[in-house]
Amino acid sequence: MAKLMSVHHLALTVTDVDRSVPWYVRVLDLEEVTRREEPDTGLRKVVLRSAGDEFSVVLVQHADTGRRGFDERRTGLDHVAFRVGSTSELAEWEARLAEFGVSYLPTAPSRTFEGSHVLVFRDPDGIQLEIWADPQL
Repeated sequence: MAKLMSVHHLALTVTDVDRSVPWYVRVLDLEEVTRREEPDTGLRKVVLRSAGDEFSVVLVQHADTGRRGFDERRTGLDHVAFRVGSTSELAEWEARLAEFGVSYLPTAPSRTFEGSHVLVFRDPDGIQLEIWADPQL
């Protein structure tokens, strides 16, 4: 059986793509590549791609707006972690988040993977996001 190679894209349900897309583009430096809207169902999807085309984030807005807010303690998504090459790059991201007024927890050692460091913050819907640096060998 062929092995899985990587994650192709990540789809996140958001309450308002018109609010979330500019945030992901500005804060995470992603680029909008396509948008699909289905007036009959109310479904809206926007595909954002990383600068190096390494991955895509799809923001999905469903017509049902009566949903509860994001809570990583419920079954489903806990968080999303994006990887960078070093802890010095984490410092650059921390400065970027501060520049854009994004609340975050300062970079700290990971309690899950020894030697790794993580920067934790949330998107406009409260979805927990992380920027991650593995140990440098």
